[in-house]
Amino acid sequence: MALSWWHKAKGVVFPKASPIVNAVYLQGIIAARAGPRGVSFAALENHLEAAFKGVGVHTPDAVALVVNSPGGSPVQSNLIGHKIQTLHEKYKVPVWAFAEDVAASGGYWLLAAGQEVYADKASIVGSVGVVSGGFGLHKLLEHHGIERRLHTAGTSKARLDPFLPARPEDVAHMRDTLAEIHEVFKAHVRARRGAKISGHESTIFSGDFFTGARGVELGLVDAIGSLQSVAKEKLGERVRINYLNARPRFPFLQGLGTGTGDGSQMSWSAHLADAILESAEERIEERLWRSRVGL
Repeated sequence: MALSWWHKAKGVVFPKASPIVNAVYLQGIIAARAGPRGVSFAALENHLEAAFKGVGVHTPDAVALVVNSPGGSPVQSNLIGHKIQTLHEKYKVPVWAFAEDVAASGGYWLLAAGQEVYADKASIVGSVGVVSGGFGLHKLLEHHGIERRLHTAGTSKARLDPFLPARPEDVAHMRDTLAEIHEVFKAHVRARRGAKISGHESTIFSGDFFTGARGVELGLVDAIGSLQSVAKEKLGERVRINYLNARPRFPFLQGLGTGTGDGSQMSWSAHLADAILESAEERIEERLWRSRVGL
């Protein structure tokens, strides 16, 4: 309960009834427009601020990051990771990160933002690499007698167009770009894990994924543990865990009956159909990402 202005002015601080850990979920695909089932900087910024600041005059004893993500945007991962570090430096609150089912690729980027990193023995962690995929459909067009007409201003504007044969220079450009992003990722892991990394970099940065138990051996994870077990071990049985952004049970029902934003009103059935379709698309995309790490 927040103190009155008089108590604050007099410097009176009441003791907390019990130790507090504020937990923030980072679950789903990492993308700028992640939707209710994903992770984005815009959606998390206020939750992170609240987690570190706490309620009233009491800052929490720790902030917990609960990660369950197969990856996604390196930019969003970097923005979120930087925000966590900035808030840690501002409020001097310990940050614990916990991998649930998977914290791979961008998910591991977020996991490594914790000062202490935990996982289940069967969690999937790592995948410190960068990937870009696509299709080559030019032979399909030829087979069906379809002529591709593409006009550009700039010789490189249509790099890796799926309807044109891949040019060696375009493939080389993409590889160079992925290598640059990979270096940013590796620098983040080196900065966050430092001397804790015990595995050889050829293994750590291969893009491969590992179990939580193997992650401990390699130094990607500090120890095996869950949020509840670690919180009780460090702060006692009376510790209180506040879950600040727990995912709604039926995320596709959020916002039903609201307007479209331009003054008009969508019918309930139309909004429901649109929400269900969006939720299905997010589930399919997340399934594809998780399949990269065998889940």
